[in-house]
Amino acid sequence: MRSVEAIKCEKKLQLIKCYLKQRSIRDYCLFVLGINTGLRVQDLLHLHVRDIADNDGNILLSMKQPCEGLPVYLNSELRHVLESFIKNNNLSIDDYLFQSRKTNEPISRQQAYRIINEAATSAGISAPIGTHTLRKTFGYHAYRKGIAISLIQKRLQQSAPSETLYYLGIHTYDPSEILLDVNL
Repeated sequence: MRSVEAIKCEKKLQLIKCYLKQRSIRDYCLFVLGINTGLRVQDLLHLHVRDIADNDGNILLSMKQPCEGLPVYLNSELRHVLESFIKNNNLSIDDYLFQSRKTNEPISRQQAYRIINEAATSAGISAPIGTHTLRKTFGYHAYRKGIAISLIQKRLQQSAPSETLYYLGIHTYDPSEILLDVNL
């Protein structure tokens, strides 16, 4: 199995988001949820609406990470996108969030791979891309924004900070690359 990379360029991320938004709001939500939470694609695909929304359809401020039960913050942009997606598609509380257009089951891991790969190609990304790209992108940008590697390690459920740095494609420490943004 080949190793995939994070999408490190924010302009490329915006190109992918624009492409997916025009193509399919479901696919756009999958991508945005993946890069903003760092959840495994298998966990994303098996989310039900009830995992991220209350009975009235209001998006929760945080959800539980499927394996560990740790809280996963849903930022305001993400909550807005999810709320719009759920309402526009008339999804019920028991529906899979990313269900297939043909069945009531979630899309397959292979379909998620095709979605991500096609979007990356459209943005001119030639690096190897796959479903782990979403997690790696989340971790990479969290690290660049000053989140402690120990917290990222915990979210990605890895055993050591060095393993997490390697997973994210960060092979050298450069403190000038880290942005500590305290916007009070």
